[in-house]
Amino acid sequence: MKIGTTKELKNHEYRVGLTPDNVLAYTAKGHTVYVERSAGIGAGFADEEYAAAGAILLDTPEEVFAAAEMIVKVKELEPCEYDYLREGQILYTYLHLAANPEFAAKLIEKNVIAIAYETITDSQGNLPCLRPMSQIAGRLSVQEGAKYLEKGFGGRGILLGGVPGVQRGKIVIIGGGVAGTYAAKAAVGIDAQVTLLDVNANRLAYLEDIFGASVTTLYSTEANIRRALAEADLVIGSVLIPGGSTPKLVRREHLPLMKKGAVIVDIAIDQGGCCESSHVTTHDEPIYIEEGIVHYCVGNMPGAVPYTSTVALTNSTLRYGLMLADLGVAGAAAKDAGLADGVNICRGKCTNKNVAASLGLGYTTLSDAL
Repeated sequence: MKIGTTKELKNHEYRVGLTPDNVLAYTAKGHTVYVERSAGIGAGFADEEYAAAGAILLDTPEEVFAAAEMIVKVKELEPCEYDYLREGQILYTYLHLAANPEFAAKLIEKNVIAIAYETITDSQGNLPCLRPMSQIAGRLSVQEGAKYLEKGFGGRGILLGGVPGVQRGKIVIIGGGVAGTYAAKAAVGIDAQVTLLDVNANRLAYLEDIFGASVTTLYSTEANIRRALAEADLVIGSVLIPGGSTPKLVRREHLPLMKKGAVIVDIAIDQGGCCESSHVTTHDEPIYIEEGIVHYCVGNMPGAVPYTSTVALTNSTLRYGLMLADLGVAGAAAKDAGLADGVNICRGKCTNKNVAASLGLGYTTLSDAL
């Protein structure tokens, strides 16, 4: 198969879909890899490394899209890239279609096969290609939240870890999945007071076993959310519905309950966000203040640490990419049902139930779409 990767165009997105080591893995199995020049520079990978691994370097993204049967990227396409797509082409990347109906419509119109990292599952029902970015975003959420609590950014002027004789800051994490767990690890590591809410009692029991008295766990109810928000200095929203829109658990009516200068970091913003007042921001302008509350809603948080993020991501995505290259979509989906879960759009049809429900589209089984 002919595989290609291009430079990411999202604001301050320095990650890249393939590393030189990935290129070597594909070429060793007889596949051809095309890489846009300078695609990996931001993540620390030089063109010479790609060439040494066997990649064919091309000058423009148009050339790569035209040459490749499968495009491997990190983030969803920007509008200026839509017309590069052609019928039957495989797009393998994060899609986040529930929050981007225009992109979904274009993928349907172009009759491509769009495979989303964020909905591929493993045998336990986990999300192996989303997990590494959730881990990074969870850790970054505390780091970024701590920064924007500084007075110069409009925050409360709170040091989350405190000092002797001064009360520590309070962090509230809504959602105890991978991102929420790694946020809790980072929060405990800086000695903040941490409260974590989730609707899964078994998950709460597991987290309490891990963290012990370092984290207070609460069942996520309206009353508990309201009480927790009223005490919080930093709120981290890390709720996930795989492929679907995120429920708005922090509503506008909750903001007046919070302390002025408190910070919300909405990790779930890629899927629409779990805060009603959230909208996507960029690394150039990461925050805005609404009703006295600082909102941080960057849609590509892990892009701030591109080397770590690229290697962590491709460690997970490579095996599925190789399977697609070796067997084709139909063969790979037949071999691995979890990979089949990743196919969101196939030849003009929506083949993921959560995406279909979020966008109001009809659902078609993958076997019928193929």
